[in-house]
Amino acid sequence: MSIQWFPGHMNAARKKAAETMENTDLVIEVLDARIPQASCNPMVEQLRVFRQRPCLKILNKSDLADPHATKAWLDFYNSQKGVRAVALSCKKPSDVLKVPGFALEQAPHRGVPTKPLRMMIMGIPNVGKSTLMNALLKKRVANVGDEPAVTKVQQRLYLGKNMILTDTPGMLWPKIAHPTDGLMLAASHAVGVNALIEEEVATFLAEIILQRYPQYLTTRYSINTEGIDAVSVIEGVAKKRGYRLKGGDWDYEKAAHTLLLDYRSGALGRVSLETPQSRELLLASYVPPVLLGLGKSVDTGILPEDQDEDEPEQE
Repeated sequence: MSIQWFPGHMNAARKKAAETMENTDLVIEVLDARIPQASCNPMVEQLRVFRQRPCLKILNKSDLADPHATKAWLDFYNSQKGVRAVALSCKKPSDVLKVPGFALEQAPHRGVPTKPLRMMIMGIPNVGKSTLMNALLKKRVANVGDEPAVTKVQQRLYLGKNMILTDTPGMLWPKIAHPTDGLMLAASHAVGVNALIEEEVATFLAEIILQRYPQYLTTRYSINTEGIDAVSVIEGVAKKRGYRLKGGDWDYEKAAHTLLLDYRSGALGRVSLETPQSRELLLASYVPPVLLGLGKSVDTGILPEDQDEDEPEQE
């Protein structure tokens, strides 16, 4: 299954972000620590590199991610020019208090009353940007919800006298090139429910957990993981929870939903769906799709700044 989700307001948000970037000193990109590169919007990277802006990458939800994988990702990002990466939880005030200091380290020439540090907070839907904003300002200034794309417009707010924050709507990109990225985003709740089939997403998730964290399935659902496949994992969840349809068959849909919820909440355990090594293998095996009439492979993942894409709004 290839998952794509780019509602109309995201295209408008992309254009507005390109305008705001010109008057920004630092980009704060919030990533999901469980899927750092899959949740890294290539449009954000394109915009900030074009404007030569430094970046503070926040691997949010690190308390839900595999700490070994997170360390590998921090090493990966911190080796990049102009990038500082930190892992934290935006729900922990003690973690959020460190963010202004990290930001000033990336733009030491700003952060005084005459030259306040101007920051854009960017990221995909439902990754924790609004939670970060509220925690930084110690009041509710951005709506927080369980569904993706809660924020629809930019907000410009002041953090003391020396810092200005611009909160941007969560943005995906027009074409998700790697099908596994779409599945990881869907599993981590960054995609609207209308764009996915939960049973397929949960089966993908079960396969990864079965390979890397089989002990979690045994602990949470009493599943004997030896010699089973991903579909059997979903069935095992149904058996453990007693999910049956009226005819007596196992309710795979309900079991799939439960597995996804347990992963998203951390009830299953600290799970990372990708590592720098798995990402390298994915890119090495990737072949861009062949566009009809061109006879060659073309990657069309990012729209040029002046190109519009008319997509129907999905609720």
